[in-house]
Amino acid sequence: MGSASFEGFGLRVVVASDKFKGTLTSAEVAEAVGTGVRRVCPDATVISVPVADGGDGTLSAAVAAGYTLVPVDASGPTGEPVRSGYARSGHTAVVELADVSGLVRLPGGVPAPLTATTYGTGELIAAALDAGCTRIVLGIGGSASTDGGRGLIEALSGNNSSLRDEKVPDRRLAALRRRLDGVQIVVACDVDNPLTGRRGAAAVYGPQKGATPQQVAQLDAALGKWADVVARETGADLRDTPGAGAAGGVGFAALALLGAELRPGIELVLEMVRFREKLAGADLVVTGEGALDEQTLHGKAVAGVAAASNGVPVVAVCGVNRLSAEQLRGIGVAAAYALTDVEPDVRRCIAEPRPLLEELGERLAVEHLTMTRREKGIA
Repeated sequence: MGSASFEGFGLRVVVASDKFKGTLTSAEVAEAVGTGVRRVCPDATVISVPVADGGDGTLSAAVAAGYTLVPVDASGPTGEPVRSGYARSGHTAVVELADVSGLVRLPGGVPAPLTATTYGTGELIAAALDAGCTRIVLGIGGSASTDGGRGLIEALSGNNSSLRDEKVPDRRLAALRRRLDGVQIVVACDVDNPLTGRRGAAAVYGPQKGATPQQVAQLDAALGKWADVVARETGADLRDTPGAGAAGGVGFAALALLGAELRPGIELVLEMVRFREKLAGADLVVTGEGALDEQTLHGKAVAGVAAASNGVPVVAVCGVNRLSAEQLRGIGVAAAYALTDVEPDVRRCIAEPRPLLEELGERLAVEHLTMTRREKGIA
């Protein structure tokens, strides 16, 4: 499209987008949108604030916010060694389950619904604690396992032997209590599923991890036994607590054995990247994710950014938009710009998203920043 140029704008645009899964990182989305905006408004200041909802991309968002990446060799979901790490700022560590125990770490992408473990996530938390961190922010989206967080607990309690169904040895609980004394653990959790049952971790999310109906029943029974064990040892049964079924039951283990607090992932990430500070003087916020759909309305990055934008106008960019204008307005988004608006061929949108996203940056600048220019009386 042709680019009308409005020099001397002095406008400020904050781009706080999630990744476009499988195509662009959050930072790449911001770069492409910024390129398009500056074609229209050469003097506009474009601030990149990569965000995530607590799943994959959380570690990258932390590093982009100034945290230091600390590499750690850990166990992948099927036991193979992987190079992962945590992000650190002061005494706070950010751990992303997806990067070590997630679907993206399955060798060859082959699901392992009955055997995938969160042991590596526990190794990362242990490494952060051993390095002196006293606050752990744990993003748990994208899990490959349905182990109820058992692997994580095994790693944290310092024993490689599997926890038996009948008992959690007292020495394990004592070791956990010593290790977590004075430590705050906050878990990014965006679901309210219980651990077991029709809405439990196995029934709802097991099929997404490759579980057959028979395996779902097997996993649900195992989670029930695990919950029985933990209830006997701790004196509290938290299997029905909202969020206990998150990440294959990691939510349950975090609540019952780590004393964790569960919070919406996007809220945690926006705090971590100091989003509200970046809003100062902003004329427009551009948020986004790969697909705008019903899930967007329930705690995903776009809705979270819009809710936190403190009255600054918000527009969204995406690969495909399945929401109505009314639904978008309901979460505080004035308009959505989709790659498929520019290029109906989804294959090209996936293969070459950057130039299309740049064009969307131009469009939204013309349609929103020119109006702001007039309202502010900028010549």
